[in-house]
Amino acid sequence: MRFKHRMELEHGLKQIDIAPLIDVVFQLLIFFMLTSSFVMQPSIKVNLPKAVTSKVVQDKNIEIIISSENVTYLNGRVVTTEELKALLRQVAKRNQPILIKADRRASLGRVVEMWDMCRDLGITQINIATNQE
Repeated sequence: MRFKHRMELEHGLKQIDIAPLIDVVFQLLIFFMLTSSFVMQPSIKVNLPKAVTSKVVQDKNIEIIISSENVTYLNGRVVTTEELKALLRQVAKRNQPILIKADRRASLGRVVEMWDMCRDLGITQINIATNQE
């Protein structure tokens, strides 16, 4: 048994149904939003000062990061001054170079304190990270 409405649609398509197209586009949008969120990695934002005479350092460095709020990180982990001193003693025994990444708004006194602590522990290879102009 055929209904009259059904017969009209079979003889000629008068309207395109875009609901399935909208569903597919919406699912693609959700897919790309979910997969792109996994690309982001947590990091510490540091605005390095600029220097004309800076050189690229190729060695595997231990990074001391000083944020604009004067919070000290060692290889991405927050450390106190006492913890940093204990860890730097181990670094001095292995004779590894140190790279100090200080934000341009960080206190110069804090940077000098870290530099002095490294030299006091016997670390001779200390570098300060900068951006080249």
